[in-house]
Amino acid sequence: MKIEGEALLLRIHIGEADKCEGKPLYKKIVQILRENHIAGATVLRGILGYGKSTVIHSASILDLSEDLPIIVEVIDSEEKIKNVIPIIEKYVKNGLITMEKVKVIKYTAEGE
Repeated sequence: MKIEGEALLLRIHIGEADKCEGKPLYKKIVQILRENHIAGATVLRGILGYGKSTVIHSASILDLSEDLPIIVEVIDSEEKIKNVIPIIEKYVKNGLITMEKVKVIKYTAEGE
């Protein structure tokens, strides 16, 4: 798979405690992305944040939260990203989904 030039960056902001079928929602999202042949995905766990509820979630030892912010980042072609968004939207009950144009400089894997 080769991606160069213009692409889209999709960010899905959810909570660590968000579930789908009893499993973490971020795992379901990555599964959907893989099934739809998206180039790749990265799940990031935040150390501090708040959303629409304005409740602060923190990774501090004093304020240990079990619902830290999670961001799933995905970069692929506009067509592939736009095709997968409606599928993901069905599962994100609480969260934020953003999209922006990016320029891919290099996307490779050793041995290709």
